Amino acid sequence: MVDRPAAAGETLREIAARHGRAYDTLRTQWSRHPDWPPPIGKRGRSQVYDSAAVDRVIAKHFQRSATKLEPRRLYTAREIETATKITAATIRADQSKKRADGTPRWPAPDDTSETANRWYGATITKALKGRRSYGRAAG
Repeated sequence: MVDRPAAAGETLREIAARHGRAYDTLRTQWSRHPDWPPPIGKRGRSQVYDSAAVDRVIAKHFQRSATKLEPRRLYTAREIETATKITAATIRADQSKKRADGTPRWPAPDDTSETANRWYGATITKALKGRRSYGRAAG
């Protein structure tokens, strides 16, 4: 058997671990994006990708930009939509849905005393950290 130097770079499993995402998310969604870089080699049975090129694609297409919300201010669903680009309809729908582990996809409102439900900025920020960031590109 001939010893070959291992290709420099990362496999999908290593990329997933580094970014805190499920391997299946990278394999079935992210790596199928048209801008995903081509493999630079193989390590065993796994394709190896250039780390810098992968990071550029992830930053451009998959990471949510940090939303600046005041932690103690109350926001309505429409205000959240303006700040985060998650529609008010999605927020209302996600309130009634649960994840596989039984936790709600969107937290209960912090204030229901007025006609519109409202959430504190800190609650929204925590909910956004747990949301998936991959969205299909239009066109």
